[in-house]
Amino acid sequence: MQIPEVYILAIESSCDDTAAAVLCNEKVLSNVVANQLIHNQYGGVVPELASRAHQQNIVPVIEAALKKANIKKEQLSAIAFTQGPGLMGSLLVGSSFAKSMALALQIPLIAVNHMHAHILAHFIDEKGFDKPSFPFLALTISGGHTQIVRVDDFFDLTIIGETTDDAVGEAFDKSAKILGLPYPGGPLVDKYAQLGNPKAFPFTKPKVPGLDFSFSGLKTAILYFIQKKKIEKPEFIEENLNDICASIQYTIIEILMDKLKMAVKETGIKQIAIGGGVSANSGIRNTLKETETKYGWKTYIPKFEYTTDNAAMIGIVGYQKFLSQKFETAEVVSKARIQF
Repeated sequence: MQIPEVYILAIESSCDDTAAAVLCNEKVLSNVVANQLIHNQYGGVVPELASRAHQQNIVPVIEAALKKANIKKEQLSAIAFTQGPGLMGSLLVGSSFAKSMALALQIPLIAVNHMHAHILAHFIDEKGFDKPSFPFLALTISGGHTQIVRVDDFFDLTIIGETTDDAVGEAFDKSAKILGLPYPGGPLVDKYAQLGNPKAFPFTKPKVPGLDFSFSGLKTAILYFIQKKKIEKPEFIEENLNDICASIQYTIIEILMDKLKMAVKETGIKQIAIGGGVSANSGIRNTLKETETKYGWKTYIPKFEYTTDNAAMIGIVGYQKFLSQKFETAEVVSKARIQF
């Protein structure tokens, strides 16, 4: 039996990237992202500037996605957009456009949870990448989130562990800032870490009960460590940058892996999938792959372009919601914070 073709236009605008994608069922036909470089000079995302840039980018990005997919807008089956979590001004640009376009084309409107999308990105039909089977554990790690999620079905997700304060992405970026590295610093920590000794400078891991995380104490420990060493030797960072980054990254990975091991033990689930911007980190990817031979886990790491914020992951949730007829009216509201 031939599966009917469902064309989903997906829009992602939760933070500082304007993205649009077109999917035919589980296959990505186009995935276009417009980055906002203006935030680099401020050392972080400025919400007001982000929403203005989204307004400038959204029409060209959607046009580019449709053109690259070789699809006319009249062929679309539905429009999916990021409802939250994210920056309110940025979310509103995407949702307003999605509502207007769905209304004009008289096609269904689908609201998507951004973190849900990071998890379901594993179900994009991509050559060379396996899809996890249910149930599996998802480690979602980004600039704003750190969660372990039990996934029993496409819409049956339970958070079993999360950060009590800062997210892992923030720990990377703030550590980079302490070291004087430019924003975004997380990828630079990863780059220098690959050249250093991960056990050069031991940092204490926080003691947090259960499956929850905490990174604020580690950030403070790194700050005090650097301040003390710079007093002793002003050139300390320059002379030890690779080893410092390697030690910071090693500690963060150890924290994540300790909790994952605990989650596997508690649930008995040995299928692990990672998602979110920080899953692009080479140290985390390599460590997770090693667990397959070390612990007998089966691990799933998405294609690099589906780890950072993108619209293809919004589209795959949109497709599953389309199959289940989970549609919204124009009254649906964007939410800076949202639960599964």
